[in-house]
Amino acid sequence: MTRATFIAAIFAAVSMAFLWPLSAAENAKPGLAQTIVIDGPIGPATSRYVSEALTTAGDRHATVVILRLNTPGGLVTSMREIIANVLASPIPIVGYVAPSGSRAASAGTYILYATHVAAMAPATNLGAATPVQIGSPLPGLPAGDKKDDDVLAAKIVNDAVAFIRSLAELRGRNVDWAEKAVREGASLSASAALQAGVVDFIAKDQAELLDEIDGRTVDVARVGHVKLLTRGLPVETIQPAPLIRFLSIITDPNVAIILMLIGIYGVIFELSNPGAVAPGVVGAICLVIGLYALNLLPINYFGLALVLLGIIFLTVEAFNPTVVLGLGGFVAFLLGLATLFKVEAPGFELSWAFVGTAATMIFGLIAFVGRGLMAARRRPARVGAQAMCGLSAEILDWRGGAGHVLVRGERWQAQGDETFTKGEIAEVTTSKGLTLLVRRPPGFTASNGEFR
Repeated sequence: MTRATFIAAIFAAVSMAFLWPLSAAENAKPGLAQTIVIDGPIGPATSRYVSEALTTAGDRHATVVILRLNTPGGLVTSMREIIANVLASPIPIVGYVAPSGSRAASAGTYILYATHVAAMAPATNLGAATPVQIGSPLPGLPAGDKKDDDVLAAKIVNDAVAFIRSLAELRGRNVDWAEKAVREGASLSASAALQAGVVDFIAKDQAELLDEIDGRTVDVARVGHVKLLTRGLPVETIQPAPLIRFLSIITDPNVAIILMLIGIYGVIFELSNPGAVAPGVVGAICLVIGLYALNLLPINYFGLALVLLGIIFLTVEAFNPTVVLGLGGFVAFLLGLATLFKVEAPGFELSWAFVGTAATMIFGLIAFVGRGLMAARRRPARVGAQAMCGLSAEILDWRGGAGHVLVRGERWQAQGDETFTKGEIAEVTTSKGLTLLVRRPPGFTASNGEFR
């Protein structure tokens, strides 16, 4: 062995002696359990929150993600986006219906079936996964053809059954009950779900849940079989960003409609009163936010067109009362709201009490404004050429069919077909630019300017 080789060997041994404890310490570093909380209806904001939270959990090298559920259900599109993220996650995801008193109904049942491990807290329930009927007629109106409705409902249910069965087969859970939850709307308590093989564990809290799943092996996307080492892991909750909280508020259908109304009437007020600024700014912001919220929701653009058309008709009625436009706009507004949303999922229903209140307020506003305009039309004009008609004018000087007159203390140029003398009283018939056209009024004498 040469001297250089000997020195290199010693250097390598010393380096390993220093680096090995650091590597061992790094490997011995405890992992982390991240919690994602779904509390409330599942919508676009929820799916975005879950997607961003899973990315955050990956960046923090989380050992496991606990997806805590307490939901009545929600939109199918958002549910499928969440399930797609769960199935593609390289981190094991534990679905956990908690705390006690919570539920994973409708869309929540599908999501729980998609997780790698499913658990429930005592006194919780899941199920009632039947898809909600698409669309809804106006109250009191007859529904469409029953045969066509039955065929459409069967297609929707069969698609939902195939989807939840595929999730149950993937995770090795009770397939038959999953189908029953969709077709019959069946539900189960936590203990019954454990006995039926729908969930894997019952745990009182997250600490007990981590102890229960410790040592369990799950199949994770892009990773393969992973053994969970979760006992005693520290738990952190990933909070939704402020933007996601804002989205959860504006994607409520009733809030979106209110924003639309505020936006449209704010812009109209600004156009009718140029220079006010504030109504235009607030209205434009609310209008853009309302349109963005509707874009995130599954809307029917035919219904949206009817809503906008109704508001336009009502606005025109306010400035030009005709009754016909007002009634047409009122009907178009109601029909548009009735057909605006394609689905009525839990937490995303359009309140008919709100619809009636909004329609009544709009109709009352239009009636109030229209009444004011009609009263204003009946009053005599106070400015412009019409306001000058019929006023008395004192002749100041007159020559060759033209001269100057005094009207309301102001000196005006005047023209007329008759001959006047200074001090005589004439009547203004109209104005031509800044020149008044005058005549000798009937009932006046030329000598003293008094009535006969």
